[in-house]
Amino acid sequence: MRQANLKLFAIILGSLSGVFLYIQYVTHNEFMFHLAAIPIEVLTVLFIAQRFFENVQNQEKRRRLMYIKSYLFRAELSDLYIMDFLALETPVITMARMKHSTLEELKQIRESAVNVKYKSLEALESVVDEYVNAQHVWHDLMERAITYDFEDVFQNMIELLHFVHDVKVFRDKNQGKLFGSEASENEMIRLKVENVLGDGIRSFLDYAIELKEKQPKMYLNMMTDYELAWNEATLIP
Repeated sequence: MRQANLKLFAIILGSLSGVFLYIQYVTHNEFMFHLAAIPIEVLTVLFIAQRFFENVQNQEKRRRLMYIKSYLFRAELSDLYIMDFLALETPVITMARMKHSTLEELKQIRESAVNVKYKSLEALESVVDEYVNAQHVWHDLMERAITYDFEDVFQNMIELLHFVHDVKVFRDKNQGKLFGSEASENEMIRLKVENVLGDGIRSFLDYAIELKEKQPKMYLNMMTDYELAWNEATLIP
């Protein structure tokens, strides 16, 4: 039942209950109390049913989002995450390690990524480049978040698009200067870069944990792809 229809029905049932109570007040007929309770009971059942179906729909939407992410992480965002993990100084996280980790070990890796540190400004800049290159992905995910009413995903994508915009504006005004070097000199920019890039690492690990729990075969396929991409990126035969 649509939300607007449910509200209208609630008003009708509430009014009907009020009519019965008024009749009881005028006539002192105790039976009217029982009649007044019926619309309230019906309304309660409707609200419970509505909440149940909303939960079912949200679970289905989340399941679909998981599959959408599977494509994006394996295709559109593969280079970004490989570059991001390679650029880390701490914690040291390899795709081979993740692929062969148990669920508990994955959760420990996630805990170790609460604070991340990059090897150098150049390494950080290479990751920033990938975030800029992935602008179309963030926009696509924002559109999907609007369609499926995922407020958390929508807010994350808005933050990423703002970040990409800030990087582009900075580079236009400061030809040849690293955005990472500006972050090292500007506390506000540094915190923003650390939050965006760190959240990227953590979101990947959160998704890996979700896949490991709910779709272990899909997890293995994704991590196999990432391990191959990692080996190519590091020139390991």
